[in-house]
Amino acid sequence: MTDVLEVGEEKKLGLFARIGLFYRQIVSELRKVVWPTRKQLSTYTAVVLVFVTFIIAVVSLLDLVLTKIVFLVFG
Repeated sequence: MTDVLEVGEEKKLGLFARIGLFYRQIVSELRKVVWPTRKQLSTYTAVVLVFVTFIIAVVSLLDLVLTKIVFLVFG
């Protein structure tokens, strides 16, 4: 019996070995992440809040207009 794996074969790992491999891969990927600075994070947060506020205003205005139209037609 040889230790060489054939093409398409995978070595079967136990439950704890798979869990350990999973967490090692997570840590490896997190080391590759370029984390934003505090200033960048503040800027990104402000942009998101402004954008969400703008979308809320647009949807609210559209809702108000459509409500008035419905009351005029059916009211």
